[in-house]
Amino acid sequence: MSAGLRLLMGFVFLWAFLDKTFGLGYATPSGKGWTDGGSPTRGFLGAVAVGPLESAFHDWAGAPWADWLFMLGLLGIGVALTLGIGLRPAAFAGTVMMALMWIAEWPPARHLSDGTPSMSTNPFADYHLVYAVVLIALAAVGAGATWGLGRAWARLPFVGRNRWLL
Repeated sequence: MSAGLRLLMGFVFLWAFLDKTFGLGYATPSGKGWTDGGSPTRGFLGAVAVGPLESAFHDWAGAPWADWLFMLGLLGIGVALTLGIGLRPAAFAGTVMMALMWIAEWPPARHLSDGTPSMSTNPFADYHLVYAVVLIALAAVGAGATWGLGRAWARLPFVGRNRWLL
């Protein structure tokens, strides 16, 4: 069960990376991908209209460092989950990413400002927080050992000396 969930979550992150890189026409329109000169952060962060970090997100929108950090995060988390290695760092990075995205959408204010929900009918437990909890749970149960390279990864001397890399 945990291996299937791990692979599914890995595909969520890898798909986001691929779509934003190549503009596959899903969340990122064709011709607007990163390889076409588009910014994977400009649209989302530039559209933040409420919340405690609104001005910071506007400053970060389209910044090369933000684009690179976001895209490397999507790729790294996706690869780690898919291969079943480095689940603790992936869970940490993914939780930070999901928390920042939750804050960027700031569901409590959006929901209450006009009386109607936009993406979620729950102002707290939207998919960003669910994904973060799933990432933490996958790392906690060592989900990389089944259908993944987690056991071989754990036997590497470098990983053995740095248990946080499990």
